[in-house]
Amino acid sequence: MNERTNLDIFTDSFLPLLHAGIAFTVPLTLISFALGLVLALLTALARLSEFYPIVLIARFYVWIIRGTPLLVQLFIIFYGLPSVGILIDAFPAAVIGFTLSVGAYGSEIIRAAIVSIPKGQWEAAFSLGETRLQALRRIILPQAARVSVPPLSNSFISLVKDTSLAATVTVTELFQKGQQITAAVYEPLLIYCEVALIYLIFCSILALLQRQLEIFFNRYFTA
Repeated sequence: MNERTNLDIFTDSFLPLLHAGIAFTVPLTLISFALGLVLALLTALARLSEFYPIVLIARFYVWIIRGTPLLVQLFIIFYGLPSVGILIDAFPAAVIGFTLSVGAYGSEIIRAAIVSIPKGQWEAAFSLGETRLQALRRIILPQAARVSVPPLSNSFISLVKDTSLAATVTVTELFQKGQQITAAVYEPLLIYCEVALIYLIFCSILALLQRQLEIFFNRYFTA
């Protein structure tokens, strides 16, 4: 008589899932991507540096991160480091893992964008008395930013989905909340489809914002 329908379960679980997404998934994505972008820019500049030891360090970092699974990296940070006396809470551990990932992959995007700028732009800046740093900041990076927007935006959208891996290090984000609700109501198909729906909503909104950002950059840099 009091048996709950799928609609009841869907309705009751939607707000807790959405809250987990807004309270954990969104902040985790924003913080990791912001820090990752800074790391990516620094790494890209290091890769383009004329000081070879810095180039080697940057290459090694990118090689390690791109050559190992993100899930393994998260496990090393959260479960592995305590064995050598380094304890990191779940959320900061996830931020560190995702930041390192964004930094490595984003650095290749930014580096490629900088390299794609014609050398004549550098020469024109130098002829006007600009230093290398001034030329980079005033002329090269703004143009590289336009080239980088689409691939970096795609990386950002992918990061939203990748944050589901934070469930493995006990962060109560959207996916882990879905696991908890599934264990309580025994409706895995319904709940996981609901989780997928919320991820789809988040990513669709970001895709629209990406389109507007691309339009803005195209207008701003139109000659």
